[in-house]
Amino acid sequence: MIVGVPKEIKTNENRVALTPGGAEALVNNGHTVLIEHTAGEGSGFEDAQYEAFGARIVPTAADVWAKAEMLMKVKEPIAREYPLMRKDQTIFTYFHYAAEEALTKASIDSGAVCIAYETVQLPNGELPLLTPMSEVAGRMAVQQGAKYLEKFYGGRGILLGGVPGVENGHVLIIGGGVVGTNSAKMAAGLGARVTILDTSLNRLRYLSDVMPANVTTMYSNRQNLLDALVTADLVVGGVLLPGAKAPKLVRREDLKLMKPGSVIVDVAVDQGGCVETIHPTTHEDPIYIIDNVVHYAVANMPGGVPRTSTFALTNATLPYALKLANKGWKSACKDDRALALGLNIVNGKIVYEAVAEAFDLTYTPVEKVL
Repeated sequence: MIVGVPKEIKTNENRVALTPGGAEALVNNGHTVLIEHTAGEGSGFEDAQYEAFGARIVPTAADVWAKAEMLMKVKEPIAREYPLMRKDQTIFTYFHYAAEEALTKASIDSGAVCIAYETVQLPNGELPLLTPMSEVAGRMAVQQGAKYLEKFYGGRGILLGGVPGVENGHVLIIGGGVVGTNSAKMAAGLGARVTILDTSLNRLRYLSDVMPANVTTMYSNRQNLLDALVTADLVVGGVLLPGAKAPKLVRREDLKLMKPGSVIVDVAVDQGGCVETIHPTTHEDPIYIIDNVVHYAVANMPGGVPRTSTFALTNATLPYALKLANKGWKSACKDDRALALGLNIVNGKIVYEAVAEAFDLTYTPVEKVL
């Protein structure tokens, strides 16, 4: 199979979908690997490193898209890439369709086989290709939130860990999944007072057992959320419904309850966000202020630490990429139910129910295309 990796062109996105070591694994399995010129430079990989492991460097993204039978990316195609998608081509990347109607329709029109990292799901509910980036984003959320709490950026001027004789900052984390757990670890390590809200009592019991004493768990309901917003200096949104839009838990009117200069970091923004006033921002222009509350909503947060993120992501994606390349998408998905759940759009049909529901479009059960 011809596997292609174009350079990421989303604003300030420096990750790459395949390391030189990953390229070697595919080549050793008999596949041809095409890497766009300088695709890996943002993550510290030179063209020569790919060539040393058997990959071929091609000059443009158009060359990669035109020749590749399977295309690997990190972020979803953006508007100028839509015309490059083609019928029967397998595209393996993060798509986050439920938050992008134009991308959904372009993918349907292309006839491509679109497999989304974020909906590959193991029998225990784990999302193995979303987990590594959620780990990075969860840790970065507190790192960025702590920065934007500085007065210079419009924040309250709060040091999350405090100092002796001064009260520590309060971090509210909405969602106790991978993002929430990693955010809590970082915030607790800084010395902040941390509150985690979640609707799963089993998850709250687990977090209560493993987290340090400065982390409190609470059941997530409207009253507990409002009470916590009043005292929070930093709010981290870490809510995920696989493949679907995130619920709007923090409403516009709730901002008036929050302290002036407090900060919201909504990691769920790539699925629409769990805060009503959130909209995607970029690493170049990461924040905006509404009702005296600083909003940080960079939709590709891990792109800010591309070296770490690329290794973490490709460690997880490569085994699935090898299955797809070795067997073809249909046989690979028949043999691996977790991978089959990654199928979102196949030859013009939406085969992931939450995506169809998001835009009131026709849903085709995945079994019909397999």
